[in-house]
Amino acid sequence: MDNKWEELYDAAKQVLKPRDVSKIIEAGGVAAAVESISGKIYVGVCVDTACTLGVCAERNAIFNIITNGEDAIKRVIAIDGDGKAIPPCGACREFMTQLMPEEYRKIEIMMDYENERIVTLGDLTPEWWI
Repeated sequence: MDNKWEELYDAAKQVLKPRDVSKIIEAGGVAAAVESISGKIYVGVCVDTACTLGVCAERNAIFNIITNGEDAIKRVIAIDGDGKAIPPCGACREFMTQLMPEEYRKIEIMMDYENERIVTLGDLTPEWWI
């Protein structure tokens, strides 16, 4: 496996810290690491709220990319509380697709870290609406 995937996994694992932020907000139960086209790694965690205004870890990491002046991603890994890679939800897939509408099919997604199963966002989102 490419060493960059190990870096991404380790970066996500470092921020995976489930905790209560308040009595009605939980955070850190899922963590993500995203590699930008420049090769930098950005991380994010899920933030779950009582009124569903939270955000997934993948989008949180991508917001971090955008905050830091970048706008293109190469690879994404999200891990659950057990450290297992999990696929992005529909909202995250849609966000990545809208971020890179001409290039989204090339974004690599880690589906199963232990078995090194990687797919592209194009595999997960074969016929986008635009």
